[in-house]
Amino acid sequence: MTTVNMLEAKTNLSRLVEAVESGAEAEVIIARNGKPAARLVPVETRRKPSILGIAKGKFEFDKKAFDALDEEVAKLFHGDGE
Repeated sequence: MTTVNMLEAKTNLSRLVEAVESGAEAEVIIARNGKPAARLVPVETRRKPSILGIAKGKFEFDKKAFDALDEEVAKLFHGDGE
């Protein structure tokens, strides 16, 4: 974390933005009269959204075998009823 005064930030803004953008600096604190006033941080890039159904048709699903587990799962949650 680097701290710079307001005049230095104005003079070297492009360099400071590049340092934050490239990851050379995680953040830059800009101070006014020796007191922190602002924080320069990189903008988070948004991840590409997941596409539902992208694997459709690539896997087999046995619904009967899956449904057969209902009783077993219920016993795990509620016990055997003994």
